[in-house]
Amino acid sequence: MQFQQLHYFVAVAETRHFTRAAERVHVSQPSLSQQIRALEKELGAELFSRARGNIALTDAGEALLPLARRILADTDTARREVQELAQLRRGRIRLGATPSVCTGLLPDVLRTFHDLHPGIELLIEESGSHDLVRELARGALDLALVVLPLPTPSPALSTVELLQEDLVVVSAAAAPAPRRPVRIADLEGERLVMFRHGYDLRELTVAACRAEGFEPSFTVEGGEMDAVLGFVRAGLGMAVVPRMVAARAGRDLRVTALARPGLRRTIALAHRSDVAPPRAARELQRTLLRSRLTAPAEV
Repeated sequence: MQFQQLHYFVAVAETRHFTRAAERVHVSQPSLSQQIRALEKELGAELFSRARGNIALTDAGEALLPLARRILADTDTARREVQELAQLRRGRIRLGATPSVCTGLLPDVLRTFHDLHPGIELLIEESGSHDLVRELARGALDLALVVLPLPTPSPALSTVELLQEDLVVVSAAAAPAPRRPVRIADLEGERLVMFRHGYDLRELTVAACRAEGFEPSFTVEGGEMDAVLGFVRAGLGMAVVPRMVAARAGRDLRVTALARPGLRRTIALAHRSDVAPPRAARELQRTLLRSRLTAPAEV
């Protein structure tokens, strides 16, 4: 049974005339009649009574008509659904990002994308780069914004660099001001508020301190970005955070640059290299690449 045959059958059933039905579906009358006979042969029953030139539905035709209409309607709905997805009217993107990227980089870009494609649902997963790489590999994410270099490089992933961003020191506005600019060595003995294990910023900061020959001291550790900023506001210590996060943190935090060469991190857009992202995800990818996110001016 073919969709075309059902289409022809419904046209004859509604017009009760083979020639007019052929004109409606834009085929020759002999071709339409041939397809109707082929459908009847496949079903093993006549669908129309053709007595004395009058066309009427048989019992089999009456039974088939509502089913045929439903099948054709479902087919048309499926076609429209696919076309809407292709035209970015509807869809879903599963985007992973580190918490600091969600706080500092994504809001403006996602607003731009949403304004262009309001029907696309955005599902955001916050996690460290290590977890995001694993989620990409198993197909749970379409795209991810990760920090380079990847903790476990994978040939199955493709990455494109988006941004190199400076890290800065934040402290409570009411606390004594640190020297400007702050050297990594100046953090020795200072009270630091530190992120949880698995956080890219934690690994970067601890590695920088060890490169200067000391272990950092933590007054509080284990928080996410919002919690760390809150602890700093409360005067529990200083923290090393991305410049974009600091720019959005508010006036109750003091932002101090790190002395050169300072600390920088590279944000990249990653996706599986063996599977093309969905159309909507590819459009978000283009939006991100066009934006080429830029960091705020020097503090």
